[in-house]
Amino acid sequence: MTHTGRVLIAADKFKGSLTAVQVADHVAAGLRRARPEVRVEALPVADGGDGTVAAAVAGGFERREVTVTGPLGTPVTAAYALHGDTAIVEMAEASGLQLLPAGVFAPLTATTYGSGELLRAAVEAGARTVVFGVGGSATTDGGAGMLAALGARFLDADGRPLAPGGGPLRALAHADLSGLDPRLKEVDVVLASDVDNPLTGPTGAPAVYGPQKGASAEEVAELDAALAHYAAVLAEAIGPRAAACAQAPGAGAAGGIGYGALVGLEATFRPGIEVLLDVLGFAPALDRADLVITGEGSMDAQTLHGKAPAGVAAAARAAGKPVVAVCGRLAIDARRVAEAGIEAVYPLTALEPDPAVCIANAGPLLERVAARLAEERL
Repeated sequence: MTHTGRVLIAADKFKGSLTAVQVADHVAAGLRRARPEVRVEALPVADGGDGTVAAAVAGGFERREVTVTGPLGTPVTAAYALHGDTAIVEMAEASGLQLLPAGVFAPLTATTYGSGELLRAAVEAGARTVVFGVGGSATTDGGAGMLAALGARFLDADGRPLAPGGGPLRALAHADLSGLDPRLKEVDVVLASDVDNPLTGPTGAPAVYGPQKGASAEEVAELDAALAHYAAVLAEAIGPRAAACAQAPGAGAAGGIGYGALVGLEATFRPGIEVLLDVLGFAPALDRADLVITGEGSMDAQTLHGKAPAGVAAAARAAGKPVVAVCGRLAIDARRVAEAGIEAVYPLTALEPDPAVCIANAGPLLERVAARLAEERL
């Protein structure tokens, strides 16, 4: 089946090789090489993880930079995006794995303090709605660092503030949220994530994501116990809502910062791609399109569970618009692709089977793939 008219490119980044903006640029170049007359609109997207601020800026938001505390306690420059009274805050900008030196991990001590500082900067800039995108974190501190930056106090049995990170939470004796910045009560915080894990347990933050952050099996168990203790102390401080939040979808996102946002900021959890599509104006762009091209670096089983291409495809299908995808590699079968509402997928590995070469030459390969797509679909 071929489609004519206007093409909307709504793809996520190819992690490790191209940003979402670069993906859109290369796809557009390839389409125009094969079909010079094609009308292309680009709307880079993200699912709440790293790259979310960049997608918002590409969509017309203003980029704001601020110096905050990085995951290891040293200063880093982090950005958020602002448009009117809506801010996009990406925790990975302040507390992400990308901020750690190569080969360095700090699973027990990495802090989300800088994420709290970034949220405070957005509120000080006038934000009244904050989309808090969480993912790609270096941390497993349950958002304790974030809340401390916003005025909460976490003390040991001697009344001393806890050291940073998830590990020291095992010594938490007293939690006090009464000092949280009062301006937060006037702000709607939307927790935007592509994962719906609870805080602890076999599907919780330490068990599922701790190893990605360098945690050994013993450290995973230590962090799980520490976060469970943290939630119990918070329940003593604010009541049963703390325990309910620990089991809520998204609590385990980004090392449990989702829990901190739910329990301390009274955030509302929504799948990240849904929130970003709303904020970026996807619906009117979709109305103008005859064909939608989505994609990400690796299309696999995870893609179908809350990742950007699945969200784009669902919205397009609901509007009766056809969708195809581009990707670096394809690791799901055609049946599951079709069930997600995607007519066809064009992987770079169809041109170059070596993944390392694909990553190194992603841009030119993507242009060739897009040209083939245009010849077959436009």
